[in-house]
Amino acid sequence: MFNIEYNKNPQEYSALSLAYIGDAVYEVYVRSRIMSEHADMPPAKLHRLSTEFVKASAQAEAVKSLTDHLSEKELTVFKRGRNAKPHTSPKNADISDYRFATGFEALVGYLYLSKNFERTEEIMRRAYDSASIHSPAHQQLHQ
Repeated sequence: MFNIEYNKNPQEYSALSLAYIGDAVYEVYVRSRIMSEHADMPPAKLHRLSTEFVKASAQAEAVKSLTDHLSEKELTVFKRGRNAKPHTSPKNADISDYRFATGFEALVGYLYLSKNFERTEEIMRRAYDSASIHSPAHQQLHQ
């Protein structure tokens, strides 16, 4: 995706650092998908719709549907993120959802930093598709 060299092996980053970059990567993916599907939608509505996909509950639901499709290494990275002790508390999320979302973001960050872009996109696509099934806002657009 981006040709940036990192000075560490992805496994050497903390789980929360992986989640930090994974959050951004997934946000760009979601916004890109939404713009491709709703090209004429006003930006304010695009933003509201994207929040349905990136909120902790949607990510938690998505990653729960993905765990059977993860390799042993990916599952380990997810669990590192899920079990990490955050320095902040969730504002609008259940703590369990927040932890699962952090695990998901750590996995995306790990795959991205590993430059395994094909697998990164596959995981994000599955998560997006799972979230779209559960998103009331998205369902209303496709009725």
